[in-house]
Amino acid sequence: MKKVLLVGAIIFSISAVGLAAPSVSGSTGLINNPSADVLRSGQFSIGYYNLNDGGAGSLNMNIATNLEVGIAGFRMDNSAGNHTLLNAKYALAPESVLTPGIAVGIEDVADERQRTLYAAASKALPFGFRVHAGVGTGRYNGLFGAIEKTINPIMITGKDMFPATTLIAEYDGNHMNYGARMSIVPGVKVDGGWRDSNWYVGVSFTN
Repeated sequence: MKKVLLVGAIIFSISAVGLAAPSVSGSTGLINNPSADVLRSGQFSIGYYNLNDGGAGSLNMNIATNLEVGIAGFRMDNSAGNHTLLNAKYALAPESVLTPGIAVGIEDVADERQRTLYAAASKALPFGFRVHAGVGTGRYNGLFGAIEKTINPIMITGKDMFPATTLIAEYDGNHMNYGARMSIVPGVKVDGGWRDSNWYVGVSFTN
């Protein structure tokens, strides 16, 4: 039984990190929301999202055990919306077979737009589902949450494979957002969907 739990924990840990990608807000997560995932030692991620009213780019890296820091730059069509934000996230507990991962974080440390504190929990479920829930100040306006469903690669022809795709539905404290994240090649993901009542597309790389 202990061996089964150990193997399961390793699988959950690998799969969670494998899905890690920056959110539009910069921190590792979903669309607007963070997850409890934190980049491992030596990892970094970069991402860019083309939004209906501008663009958002981010760079995150692990700088210490369980600690991820990053910057997110927003360049909106309205120049008044241009900001560069500093974010940080710390993992309090790793995700296991029986328990969720838990992390706490801060977005916009310098309060250029809206400083936000949050706590997030993430847990994988059977059949490719994963749920996230959290509470935060600032832009989260209280509770936020999400559910993911990963569709594993399938054979379309003798050689072609449909890439692993994660379908996402989230509530960010103000809006419902919907998207899909496709793993094109190892580390590279392409995102697209509906965010804050407008479309978005993006691409990211996590080593």
